[in-house]
Amino acid sequence: MDFDNLIQTILIYALPVVFAITVHEAAHGYVARHFGDNTAAMLGRVTLNPMKHIDPVGTILMPLMLYFATSGAFLFGYAKPVPVRFDRLRNPRRDMVWVALAGPLSNFIQALLWALVAVLLVAFGVEERFFREMARGGILVNLVMWAFNLFPLPPLDGGRVLVGLLPPRQAQAVSRIEPYGFFIVMGLVLLGVVGTYWLRPLMTIGYAVVAALVTPLASLLR
Repeated sequence: MDFDNLIQTILIYALPVVFAITVHEAAHGYVARHFGDNTAAMLGRVTLNPMKHIDPVGTILMPLMLYFATSGAFLFGYAKPVPVRFDRLRNPRRDMVWVALAGPLSNFIQALLWALVAVLLVAFGVEERFFREMARGGILVNLVMWAFNLFPLPPLDGGRVLVGLLPPRQAQAVSRIEPYGFFIVMGLVLLGVVGTYWLRPLMTIGYAVVAALVTPLASLLR
């Protein structure tokens, strides 16, 4: 194991990862409060303080263990989920969709912002590899979070969107999967199903959209 490379990788990805998970979770809480549920706000989770969202096991220990176990080939982690009482939302089925979408949408916006940072670094002639790699890492981390969390299986955000959009009977059937959803998703990840048939296609689209949005600015700054 190359510890120098490990430390460098941690330093490059630390800021993008902290922002990605913090804004993602805070976005869920903010939108839930907007639609009538202030549970997360009362618990201090509608905040950009990363310490309120970091899970010692899911955010730190698990990614490090996986990094060592797979030599960096596979990484996975999670933050403390923001508590949402869907029954307190003014229109639970409709508002559930917006609360669930808030997290992935915040990651897509962050990917776009990191792409703008990358463009500005080039425009201003900043050749420091560390900052360029951090910008690229910010795009990657946020597009992975955006795509992965949209996978249509509860308890992931995409699963909650699906439950909110389906007719009541079908929605109830899908929601019964939630207690086992995490293990099902992990199984599909290890089998390569999520990566091959979900993450790669969605991230290809994500990169294309981000590139299309920042290209005009890049052209102006040349």
